[in-house]
Amino acid sequence: MRAVIVDDETNIRKVVHVLLAESAFEVYEASCIAEAQDLIRRHYFDVAIVDLRLSDGSGIELLKELKEQNGETVVLIVTAFASTETAIAAMKLGAYDYVTKPFNLDEIRVVLKNIREKILLQQRVRELQQYADAYQSIIGKSEAMKRVFSMIEKIAPFDTNVLIIGESGTGKELVAKAIHSRSIREDRPFIAINCASLPAELLESELFGYTKGSFTGAYTSKRGLIDEANGGTLFLDEIGEMPLSLQAKLLRFLEEKKIRPIGSGNEIEVDVRVIAATNKNLKELSERGEFREDLYYRLSTFELMLPSLRERREDIPLLIDHFVKLLSRKFQKNIIRIDPAFVDYMMHQELRGNVRELKNIIEREIILSEDGHLKCTACRTIMRQSSLLPDLPDTGISLNEYLSGIEKELLDRALQKANGIKTNAAKLLGLSFREYRYRLSKYK
Repeated sequence: MRAVIVDDETNIRKVVHVLLAESAFEVYEASCIAEAQDLIRRHYFDVAIVDLRLSDGSGIELLKELKEQNGETVVLIVTAFASTETAIAAMKLGAYDYVTKPFNLDEIRVVLKNIREKILLQQRVRELQQYADAYQSIIGKSEAMKRVFSMIEKIAPFDTNVLIIGESGTGKELVAKAIHSRSIREDRPFIAINCASLPAELLESELFGYTKGSFTGAYTSKRGLIDEANGGTLFLDEIGEMPLSLQAKLLRFLEEKKIRPIGSGNEIEVDVRVIAATNKNLKELSERGEFREDLYYRLSTFELMLPSLRERREDIPLLIDHFVKLLSRKFQKNIIRIDPAFVDYMMHQELRGNVRELKNIIEREIILSEDGHLKCTACRTIMRQSSLLPDLPDTGISLNEYLSGIEKELLDRALQKANGIKTNAAKLLGLSFREYRYRLSKYK
């Protein structure tokens, strides 16, 4: 990782140089904007530590130039105390944080440690995104997801049926597409249908097709989805919802590789790989007579179990980062900061809807976001709905005292949860270390 220090004070550069070297950064120095611009043209920097007031101009202009060259460069602003407002303005332009002169060595060590962790996370996310592109945007680095990826690689080349089992929202269709894209059928159609979305009669006509005049309203003939998938892959989502009467016809197709459209006397030969998915236990359903046992065994040559999000919580921060980038482009929002409280909140939710539910929550937060800051409105909603708010007595209350009480309680709880580590406590509350320390000092 490469860093540049831009400051006209030699002593400041030397101290920061040593601190950066401690974190294994390759360090460059510049005493003015002109020198910094020359370095920026010749090198990519992961980190830039920029003084706001330089001999030949403002660090704000250098910040803009750094961000234009690479939006992921982490810029830390150095400022005199009197320039704090300007530093905050710089953060709105994309600066990561600011430190005031003269700065505390332990404090800046913590800031640089956090920056290093942020860069390493960005690198892992980029690597993961490349991996995700290959896996149809399936995001995950947990052991549970590594097993899924390994299974996809193993079964995809072999032209056999696959049964994907997982809760709603775990990405069953994405996995089916990943299998298809790695199979010998990758350049042929991938056709998907949800078996729970249509009544039995319509589902049969959608799958097998029909001829003109075969029933009321059949004014033309229609190819079935099985025929449309000829040579490719047919994905049957929610196969457990398929009516028993239709299961028999599907079984016959799987055994003979032939279909007969409704109203037709002729059979059509088709070559289709079937991937089915369900959030139910088909074996139990077959034992109760609610699903054909012979069809179950036909479909489940390979069974692929998808973990719920609750079983791979370590993937949640990566998913949040992925969806924030994806949905920010969709809604034309420039999200430059994600409230740590939001990540912590999502890490502790049940998320019964799994990745789909997480994506929906992030979409809402992005739409509600302001000033490029994705906050945790759900957290505030819970607080409003809780018993924290007292009835307002006729005599009134001291709002300042009441809010101070809530603030002190949350500061203390965060410190306890972080095992006394103030930096981590600040993250839990979406505060900078300095802001947390300042707030805490008010109650000491």
